[in-house]
Amino acid sequence: MSETILQNKTIKELDEIKLVGFRVLCPGDQYIIEIPRASILLSERISEIKHLVNPLIQFGAFVVENGTDDEDGYWVCTEVKEYEDIPSGMVTLTVPPQKYAVSRFKGVNYKIADAYNDLHLWIEDNKFKRMKDKWHLEKFYSWKDLENVEVDLLDTVE
Repeated sequence: MSETILQNKTIKELDEIKLVGFRVLCPGDQYIIEIPRASILLSERISEIKHLVNPLIQFGAFVVENGTDDEDGYWVCTEVKEYEDIPSGMVTLTVPPQKYAVSRFKGVNYKIADAYNDLHLWIEDNKFKRMKDKWHLEKFYSWKDLENVEVDLLDTVE
């Protein structure tokens, strides 16, 4: 993993990430309701997942411009070292090694869109290219209180 810090934003190259959790697939305006539900369910069932990297961190994964139905939706997951005995109703997702523009957000859940707008402008200003057809990640350190979430926004870049 390499890391470069630029103007309070960071470029990180991450190795492959193995995730286990729930795929959320619903009408666009329902994600704001269904993602927190899936997050709570994952928290309640975390003990069922083997080979956890850190049970206190959850990941969101999505493809901005998905090319297939298999990539549609939003994944609420936790990272594992390896896949074994995946619990009933859960799915796996392997995110390949990628480069990300990263920004930390702390605040009210619905303000994340503003943080993304800021990150996207920074990406453009620094001559990076967003990879909208690749997996993007959200790494949640705090998610139970929607008025006070803490998350790294990882936007895939070239």
